Amino acid sequence: MRLCDLTYIQENCILAEPIIDAMGRVLLGAGVSLTSTYIERLKRLGFQTVYIQDDQLEDVKIFSAISEQTRAKAFKAMGRLMNGGTEGVDNAQVNDVRNTVQRMVNDILSCPDIMTNLQQIIGYDDYTFHHSINTTVISLILGVGLRYSEQQLIDLGTGALMHDIGKAQVPLEILNKKGSLSKEEFEEIKRHTKYGFEALRKASDLGIVSAHISFQHHEKWDGSGYPRGLKKKDILEFARIVSIADVYDALSSPRIYRGAYKLYEAYEYILAKSGMEFDPDIVEKFSKNIAVYPIGSGVLLSNKQRGNIVKQNPNFPMRPWVRIFYDHNQKLTQPKDLNLMEHPSVLIVAVENI
Repeated sequence: MRLCDLTYIQENCILAEPIIDAMGRVLLGAGVSLTSTYIERLKRLGFQTVYIQDDQLEDVKIFSAISEQTRAKAFKAMGRLMNGGTEGVDNAQVNDVRNTVQRMVNDILSCPDIMTNLQQIIGYDDYTFHHSINTTVISLILGVGLRYSEQQLIDLGTGALMHDIGKAQVPLEILNKKGSLSKEEFEEIKRHTKYGFEALRKASDLGIVSAHISFQHHEKWDGSGYPRGLKKKDILEFARIVSIADVYDALSSPRIYRGAYKLYEAYEYILAKSGMEFDPDIVEKFSKNIAVYPIGSGVLLSNKQRGNIVKQNPNFPMRPWVRIFYDHNQKLTQPKDLNLMEHPSVLIVAVENI
């Protein structure tokens, strides 16, 4: 299968993966032929890429960090949580979230290749819910890289899934504003960390460390964050993890007021802010455990060859396997697989999902 940008997609291409909404409902099934009506509708909903069938990539497999069933359950848990977010969180909601996180942990620990699966085909709708779930998945992957125990992963994931609960108390017109925020509006946005902590600390079944993820996930390694301006290891390690996951997913997700960053652009931002915004030790784990180029992505190489990503190299996300189809715009009679680990002088210079 091949990852294709809807801007360049042609009519009658066949979907290789279903388009599924946050509740697990199939909008368009695998095998559906994409008409111009479908393509335009997907664009209006905020979708930017889809997986399509390609006979020359039919052996390429995409593994999901969490199953669609687990994602749907997480979305429902988030809905129940956010609906009560203005009045505090009770123990029943905490246990609901914890059970959901247990499923997420089980999925991630059993996934054969968690580096391949962070490309989410999502639109604009229910961004806060999608974002919280994606942030949790990324945080858990980093926790696995840090060799956390299963209980530590559950505690981390529980706090991560609820990290933005305080936004339930921020007016929607501020959260969804297309233009620049005023100083007063930005101050109100910043208060969501305090709102979230106050809502979570009332639940006796939630550990205080998990609650502090909501309070501290906008603190920065150099002390320039909020709400308390904490520095370095004065910030809880869980919050330092969620901070990276939060920013990475926010940048790589489409919003009404901007398109999504390419994953490699968001990845490079995280690395560039190591030692400033983010804990350099955790960034180092991030750099080895998060795939930069999703499976199926089209890429241009520095040697003028073009192809698609077909496999990741664990711990070396910048050096995947590429199936080459073109050499200097000349189509090859027989595609060849190139392992960039074996060709250190060859670099990926552009992503071309066409």
